[in-house]
Amino acid sequence: MKQETLGVIGMTCASCASAVERSVSRIDGVHSANVNLAAEKLSVEFDDNKTDLENIKDAIVKAGYQVLKIEVGEQVDVARERREKEIKSLWNRFLFAAIFTIPLLYVAMGHMLGLPLPEFIMPEVNPLNFGLVQILLTLPVLAVGYKFYTVGFSRLFRREPNMDSLIAVSTSAAFLYGIYAVFQIKAGNLEYANDLYFESAGVIITLIALGKYLEGVTKGKTSESIRKLMDLAPKTAAVIHDGKEIIIPIEKVEVGDVLLVKPGERIPVDGVVTAGLTGVDESMLTGESIPVEKTVGSEVTGGTINKNGTIQFKAAKVGKDMALSQIIKLVEDAQSSKAPIAKMADVISGYFVPIVMIIAVIAGLAWYISGMSVTFSLTIFIAVLVIACPCALGLATPTAIMVGTGKGAENGVLIKSGEALETAYKVQTIVFDKTGTITEGKPKVRDIVTVKDVDETKLLQLSASAEKVSEHPLGEAIVYMAAEEELELLNVENFIAIPGHGIEAVIENKKVLLGNKKLMDTRGIAITLQEESDRLAEEGKTPMFVAVDEKFAGVIAVADTMKSSSKRAIAVLHKMGIEVVMITGDNKRTAAAIARQVGIDRVLAEVLPQDKANKVKKLQSEGKKVAMVGDGINDAPALAQADIGIAIGSGTDVAMESADIVLMRNDLMDVPTAVLLSKQTMRNIKQNLFWAFAYNSAGIPIAAGLLYLFGGPLLNPIIAAAAMTFSSISVLGNALRLKRFKPVH
Repeated sequence: MKQETLGVIGMTCASCASAVERSVSRIDGVHSANVNLAAEKLSVEFDDNKTDLENIKDAIVKAGYQVLKIEVGEQVDVARERREKEIKSLWNRFLFAAIFTIPLLYVAMGHMLGLPLPEFIMPEVNPLNFGLVQILLTLPVLAVGYKFYTVGFSRLFRREPNMDSLIAVSTSAAFLYGIYAVFQIKAGNLEYANDLYFESAGVIITLIALGKYLEGVTKGKTSESIRKLMDLAPKTAAVIHDGKEIIIPIEKVEVGDVLLVKPGERIPVDGVVTAGLTGVDESMLTGESIPVEKTVGSEVTGGTINKNGTIQFKAAKVGKDMALSQIIKLVEDAQSSKAPIAKMADVISGYFVPIVMIIAVIAGLAWYISGMSVTFSLTIFIAVLVIACPCALGLATPTAIMVGTGKGAENGVLIKSGEALETAYKVQTIVFDKTGTITEGKPKVRDIVTVKDVDETKLLQLSASAEKVSEHPLGEAIVYMAAEEELELLNVENFIAIPGHGIEAVIENKKVLLGNKKLMDTRGIAITLQEESDRLAEEGKTPMFVAVDEKFAGVIAVADTMKSSSKRAIAVLHKMGIEVVMITGDNKRTAAAIARQVGIDRVLAEVLPQDKANKVKKLQSEGKKVAMVGDGINDAPALAQADIGIAIGSGTDVAMESADIVLMRNDLMDVPTAVLLSKQTMRNIKQNLFWAFAYNSAGIPIAAGLLYLFGGPLLNPIIAAAAMTFSSISVLGNALRLKRFKPVH
């Protein structure tokens, strides 16, 4: 399966988004097609053995829209430039329309309010001139809104009407009826001077042009977070070529180039330091403001700030492979994705416009048949069409997701999809891996206890020699201590890793076993220091048992440092009503001691790496929504199994790939922040959908004359257009309230 993101230009409402999705989904080989109306993007997943991008583009064009191929890393600048041009164009169109609409409204309505009119266009004196002047003032306004007619009627003839179709039909009806009335005036039927409808057509187009301008400005604000991320990358880089410093555009930097970065400059791309010494502010990645020392061999990340020294480094990752580009892609993918709640709105909006057109026709005919005038019936017809535009419905979900995921990114919480955003707030149980998640993942040897006649130093030397080829963090702690003690590591003749148990090695013709109690039990070796090992475990240390030539030799106790944020994060999760579970391969006593220190409810101890996913599945079988927080390769299956997988950003690429949410900072307080952000975003989406549905549900009956039937006022189409515009702006404004979100402290 291949995934692509395409920009789609020309969509105006939820019906347009549905039309694009339907058109692309019909292609054989397309697995899914999701449109984000607010971002004007289509995310498509397809089998590239059955179809290709050209077929997908053709389907979009045939549906009546333009396609813009988006490349990661450049799309924000391109989108920003296009958005700015579009906003300027919308403003100019509104301004041009307003120049003609204001006098049109004055001519058409002014005399009713007692305002003066020149005699040659007064309806009582020169009704024909009164009508002709209005035609002349209306035509330029209709010309400004020509896209409503070209797109609207095109969609109507394709039997996929959209918002433009509603506006095109309603304003055309008003204008054509006005033309008919002018012909009647010319024929001597002067009473038609009171039945002209030109101002409705003009004001509707002008108000919608203003609404589209305000919508464009507000939409631009939803992607500010991505712009902030993009602005972290410098536009140029200093490359050392033949001993000379050359300034080139960032896009021209290639892997292997040697770059120079001076104090105060941003590091342009990812790479490895080849010369110099400095401190680098990596707060954009880690949230930690203290500069990190960089020497020869240290890795540097594009977008971070070089604080005090001059360094040279070799470019390792450029363009879309850079860490910053990957972060931006994660956020963009999330903003283009669709939350399950949005599917309900999609289904409704797909049927909405045709149903509205039927209601408008029935309402207009019903009033006409009941004895009302053509003018009255036309007012009803136009008002229903105009007030029912489903713009607010189409914007309700994507705008909130865009702002929510963007706000998450600003705070180091990368939410990879709308689905993850929607699921996170439902989580009832959060499972934390111990090592590297609750703890720092940098254990140290705290105690060495040996049996009689075994030397501590010799036991440490044998253990470190056996562990030097192991990648287990507990083994690394033993090797590190041996190095501190300046012990010479011995040659290992044979090494076997026993997953979930420990290791076996042959050193100086001695068979060394090093691991947990299970290893000793399976080999039939009696532990003679059980009391000491129990005491160490109850202190929160992990006892590792050592046997030499099938005889128990001693215990090496290793302890990890607790993360400063662990206890606070777990307390906050408890306040939120979430059960916290710790999963670890440690023995039960050690695990229970650590759980007591941080206030964890439930402990799953002595769990083999391959069994973590099964433990998560068991919790799910209790009817709970489960999130899993981990950082290692062995956490990946459990992260994938959980309803929400949360990877600590300092962890492995595999863990981050398997996760739904990535925490860029090594701070567990970001877990409650992610849950809270999900809750607030979902509340915002529900508010938006409620008001969008409520508005249309209430607006259509009022426009159809329900209040008038019971002695109330009739809804003027101009008021209907203003209300429709306000509904879209209010939904966008509500979504932007999420920008005030504050992370949990």
